[in-house]
Amino acid sequence: MMRQRSASAYRVRSRRRARLVTGACFACGCLLVTGCTSPQPDRGWTFDQGGIVRGETSSRNIALIFTGGEHGEGTEHILDTLKRAGIKAAFFVTGDYVAKREYHPLLRRIVAEGHYLGPHSDSHPLYCTWEDRARTLVTEEFFRQDLERNIADLRRFGAMRDDGPIYFIPPYEWYNAEQARWARAMGIVLFNFTPGSGSNRDWIPEEQRGFVSSEVILRDTLAYEQEDPQGLNGFLLLLHLGSQRADKMHLQLSPLIDELSRRGYKFVRVDELLPMTR
Repeated sequence: MMRQRSASAYRVRSRRRARLVTGACFACGCLLVTGCTSPQPDRGWTFDQGGIVRGETSSRNIALIFTGGEHGEGTEHILDTLKRAGIKAAFFVTGDYVAKREYHPLLRRIVAEGHYLGPHSDSHPLYCTWEDRARTLVTEEFFRQDLERNIADLRRFGAMRDDGPIYFIPPYEWYNAEQARWARAMGIVLFNFTPGSGSNRDWIPEEQRGFVSSEVILRDTLAYEQEDPQGLNGFLLLLHLGSQRADKMHLQLSPLIDELSRRGYKFVRVDELLPMTR
């Protein structure tokens, strides 16, 4: 969930994403840390700064990823839409989301209806600067404790089995190789959205620079599917559970699902798109 970010700090980071590395391993030696999860070999995944940003592209599978924090007003509509479509998705929420009692039934519903529910950090900190991504702003101890609080809170709602891997999307969808390494040491799979479609712009309020309508986001996402030689195969498609904007993207979810289904895509959970073994 991206919140309280100035327009000047905002980065669409779509076609300009640099140095994405394709393969089954991280540059620092894979996810093979004692007690941690590891990717199945030769998956053809794409990585950025040590985090997974795309699954393998030989099949037409997409994982819908929803992040939420203090704004989560679209959650019920999203769940209703997914239920009608008969598909599973993944939800990643912060401590602010969990703190709102009105969202507690929705957290239970996410788990009960078979979706993945995972951490998005407790306090939604900015891990590294926008201007110099290599400059880390938090300590490893803070990173670990903040993430552990988020995980513990979500487990009270039935999320994340003890015997399965934990998938984690960083706050602001922004991180560097250091946080990816810290996550691996905790046995946590750090991933991020696949750049290109621009779907992540759906949080930007009308009064901020960079705002585009939900209809444009829908159109751009479908146009990108045709522009990319691999379509949206292996895509981690990010949308937000809520925002301060009046033009709500979750109202476009049904036509998005319908059109991508018509184009032959299958929607799977993130743990199915990025399977791990212990």
